[in-house]
Amino acid sequence: MPLPVVAIVGRPNVGKSSLLNCLARQLISIVDPTAGVTRDRVSTVCELDDVYFELVDTGGYGIEDRDDLTELIGRQIRLAVEQATLILFVVDVRDGITPLDMEVAEMLRRQDRPVLLVANKADSPAAEPAAAEFYRLGFGPPIAVSALHGHGRRALEERIVGELRQHPSEPPPDPAMRIAIVGKRNVGKSSFINALAGQERVIVSEVPGTTRDAVDVRLEMDGRTIVAIDTAGLRKRTKLADDVEFYSYSRATWSIRRADVVLFLIDATAEVSMVDKKLADYIAEQYKPCLLVVNKWDLAKGRASAEDYGDYLTKTLTVLDYAPVAFTTATTSRNVRATVETASTLFRQARTRVPTAELNQALRQAVEARGPGGGRGGKSPKIYYATQVSVAPPTLVLFVNDPARLSSQYKRYLMHQFRALLPYAEIPIRLLVRRHRPE
Repeated sequence: MPLPVVAIVGRPNVGKSSLLNCLARQLISIVDPTAGVTRDRVSTVCELDDVYFELVDTGGYGIEDRDDLTELIGRQIRLAVEQATLILFVVDVRDGITPLDMEVAEMLRRQDRPVLLVANKADSPAAEPAAAEFYRLGFGPPIAVSALHGHGRRALEERIVGELRQHPSEPPPDPAMRIAIVGKRNVGKSSFINALAGQERVIVSEVPGTTRDAVDVRLEMDGRTIVAIDTAGLRKRTKLADDVEFYSYSRATWSIRRADVVLFLIDATAEVSMVDKKLADYIAEQYKPCLLVVNKWDLAKGRASAEDYGDYLTKTLTVLDYAPVAFTTATTSRNVRATVETASTLFRQARTRVPTAELNQALRQAVEARGPGGGRGGKSPKIYYATQVSVAPPTLVLFVNDPARLSSQYKRYLMHQFRALLPYAEIPIRLLVRRHRPE
């Protein structure tokens, strides 16, 4: 059952993103004094008094975007309004009615949708009488709130619930998998999301840095709910131009941490850069299953075979040498869904638990093929046994007589052998070494 949609609409800088965060009770959307920070539709699932709905933040109506994305932002607003069950029309108590507010009101009057008028930035009771001016907009009594401080939130929530009671909703299923789409600027992340969603869900532009926030897109694939997270394109931290870019960078790395699988998009027409290498390091440090997605493959034909390019990535991004490689053309949807199916395989591998007997058989094979050699003081460490203590990532504990004697090179060898001998072929493994104390 699709959830009712509540869209937050208004001119720039009236506090739409703050209102989304206020109602969701968590930091979802970027809040910054800079006009035009929100460009895409940023959404989250909310529950109020057993009523479930999707809350959608939109860009500022009528914004003159500095990157000439005004029309694309406007299209995202129109799509949000068309899909909305209920619209929250946000205005600014401190500014009063502006010409742009009048334009938004005129646009909403043409829609066959219920509208709640939200007079934001009423940060004190003394500011609430000023909200009466907005009666003139024709949407009934305004609801005075302060999204920043939470004043008036409960009154607004009650009105939202009252409007949505007539639209049945059920708790949405927990996603079967969360995948983060990451990469440097202009590698085609938003095109990939749109191809996967089968609709224009996020803005696609040649302008670098178009996506600023982490945008969660819920998808249904073969009866499963998947959340695909579009992220801001990354570049060197020393080149981050302002607070918005820094926040976008932080949101992208946070998306990696909360993802089950990372799709690391790489531009087939460009050399692997230092940004790519740093991103690979971060993914490996987080022990996240990763699929290297070579996008724009249609533009690289004749330059290298898929096999040669895969070898190039293995040698260049050595920390992810276990990660499988997929080749896509997101603009035509080529191989996009198949890539997500491969991600599902990695998801299952990361949640595999190997019986202790099978794990120790693999350990014996590895040690028989190559012993640990001399350690500290020329003494060889003695390896007793191993056990798996958790999944996602598979975490193996190796018990030895002296952990300090086991070299990092030998630990890498063991992980390579475990991938070869156990069902962990394409995912990271966390290997812990503990001292065994015989009884």
